[in-house]
Amino acid sequence: MRTLFIGNMEFSGRALELLVNEKAEMAGVVTKRSPEFNADYLDLEPFCLRRGIPCLTVEDINARGSLENISALRPDLIFCIGWSGLLKAELLNIPKLGVVGFHPAALPRNRGRHPLIWTLVLGLDKTASTFFKMDQGADSGDILSQIEIPVAYEDTARTLYDKIGNVALGQLKELFHAFESGNVRPVPQDHRKATFWRKRGRDDGKIDFRMSSRAIYDLVRALTRPYVGAHAVYDGKNVKIWKAEERKISMPDAEPGKVIGIEGSAPLVKCWDGAVLLKEHEFTTIPKIGEYLA
Repeated sequence: MRTLFIGNMEFSGRALELLVNEKAEMAGVVTKRSPEFNADYLDLEPFCLRRGIPCLTVEDINARGSLENISALRPDLIFCIGWSGLLKAELLNIPKLGVVGFHPAALPRNRGRHPLIWTLVLGLDKTASTFFKMDQGADSGDILSQIEIPVAYEDTARTLYDKIGNVALGQLKELFHAFESGNVRPVPQDHRKATFWRKRGRDDGKIDFRMSSRAIYDLVRALTRPYVGAHAVYDGKNVKIWKAEERKISMPDAEPGKVIGIEGSAPLVKCWDGAVLLKEHEFTTIPKIGEYLA
């Protein structure tokens, strides 16, 4: 069973390595050389060179040349894990066993962009790791494997990324061997239950201290490493905030955004219903008590 792999993110590398270790007959790998907007970008070409796997680097995977090169590798099955953008029908129809996609959410709910980030921003207490057979829609194909994953208050983008990844690797191993044995059981999605998450923009990362302490905490943990970081505005400049802590403080006469304390180098900032301690940040000058963050 000739297997092609498409991906260009950190988790893509772990998934590709698992397939190789499971003795998959690798027809080739498709990746990108430039990171675009993916903070967890990973170039898979060095791994392919070490393992002697044919590697195609593309800018547009649906371009005529890309399709011809992929078709020439004669894949029976394609895994597409960690790739932004839809695959057109001509590509989906190349492998006889289809194309398997991955989405870290509980499909059919929460299709679309940035599922891990939105899960944390919205303070959800559970998500899922889902593999599905790709079609021309966005995350709308038949489900091949899905496992629910709890989300703890302490989880950050890093810990949830790793938690989902560890579960997904176990699923991938089982799914790969299910394809080998012809024991795959697709389950159609109930499209009536589908919901969609939009693409995140830069303004979505701005901390508005009129928000609740929980909302600010969730925003910061959602965008922390390996992602781009949330930001506050101080002295007219954007300042990255990597870690925050909720504080239940009653100061009804203090306006949101006011610095009400300093703990070491961490500003304590009033928000709507309490305060947040900005524990890890990139302030070059620590704001003073009484100053304001926008």
